[in-house]
Amino acid sequence: MTRLIALIFALSLPAAALADGFAKVADKNRFVSLVQNKQLHYPGIRLNVTPDGKIVGRALGREVTGGWSWQSGYFCREIFWGTREIGYNCQEVRVSGDKLRFTSDKGTGRYADLTLK
Repeated sequence: MTRLIALIFALSLPAAALADGFAKVADKNRFVSLVQNKQLHYPGIRLNVTPDGKIVGRALGREVTGGWSWQSGYFCREIFWGTREIGYNCQEVRVSGDKLRFTSDKGTGRYADLTLK
């Protein structure tokens, strides 16, 4: 279960399997414009990533809290699932329509596509 939550922003498939059609989000202002006043959805997961650097929501019945910053073109986050620290990771962000793709380890790890609603 912890492994699943550890991959909230990076689950699904290895980065090598990335599909075409996703454009890289290279700057913080673009990222904020995408997530502002929206919620990120994945089955069992609902998250708000606020412009002021907070992450709040629920995943698999537990509260998710944390913070994020934009560093050198990457979304860097540290999150907690309930009282469990999931840890720090910088992720590449890509967008296609209403989907944001977060790829862990600065774009070299696993990814998850979350829907903006």
